[in-house]
Amino acid sequence: MDVKKLALLVGALVIAVVTAVMAKNMFAGAGAQQAAAAPVPLGPKVLVAKKALPVGTIIDADSFTFQPWPKELMQSAYYVEGQPDGDPKKLLGTVVRYAITAGQPATRGSLVGPQDRGFLAAALGPGMRAITVPVNVSSGVAGFVFPGDHVDMVLTQNVEGGGDGPTLKVSETIIRNLRVLATDQRITDKDDEGKTQVKTFSNVTLEVTPRIAEKIAVAQSLGSLSLALRSIADNSAEVERAVASGAIKVPAGTTPDQEKQMLTAMANRPIDSNTTFSTGGDVSRFQRRTVPAKASSAPAPGAASALPVGPVIRVARGNSVTVVPVGAR
Repeated sequence: MDVKKLALLVGALVIAVVTAVMAKNMFAGAGAQQAAAAPVPLGPKVLVAKKALPVGTIIDADSFTFQPWPKELMQSAYYVEGQPDGDPKKLLGTVVRYAITAGQPATRGSLVGPQDRGFLAAALGPGMRAITVPVNVSSGVAGFVFPGDHVDMVLTQNVEGGGDGPTLKVSETIIRNLRVLATDQRITDKDDEGKTQVKTFSNVTLEVTPRIAEKIAVAQSLGSLSLALRSIADNSAEVERAVASGAIKVPAGTTPDQEKQMLTAMANRPIDSNTTFSTGGDVSRFQRRTVPAKASSAPAPGAASALPVGPVIRVARGNSVTVVPVGAR
């Protein structure tokens, strides 16, 4: 082969290799520049919801957390870390007025405090009412009932009956799964330092339906009312029973969040059916199990019987019937 042709061929190969390497580096650099996103300038930390907070939720320590927020998205209504009104402890016990999704910043208009107008109305669920009942140390579980807990209501009364003897003593669970809204106008169990504070109280405000509010008003005139604190696990058990009985029907196409909201609403719903009761006879063998009956009208010993003895003839004159003993005049 000619030396000149060979040199030209080698030179062409070298140029092709160099061109390919340069093109690869150029395209790789351009791709890296396109993939790199411009850094978003972050502003101060704002208070955001750690979980979905529907309307009526009472704020606790696990509701919010601070998170950096972009500067261009900052608003004056946000709670900012370091500001006097941005302390999460000061928001404990407030109620969600407008629904807040998980990760969304809380605004001053979305929360309402105990001293604000419409606080109790915001704490109520749709279609629910608030009613206050008086309690004492024993009927109020010695102060260990806190806002947000669920209780059963027990009515204790004496049933007179129509006869002689002692009255019937009876205790009945008339309503189950009542949500406690406040105790003596306290809507949280925490003090200024965030510690749980146990206090006795004389009034309890409960969330009820309109029908149950009527029942409680009547029950207060019948006897004494007591509260029985429910376990947290009982709420899930009530939901399982409702699902099994068909009381809860989840429509097709429901999202997991909507399904969870439906189940939560059902778990918080008070129940006034399938109530239980106990009488004095269930507690002590010396007490009654039934209402005193009327005394019998049997004639005294030795007294003449007012009823005829022996065969009788019934004589009907129009609507009047006369009973005449046989042989009598």
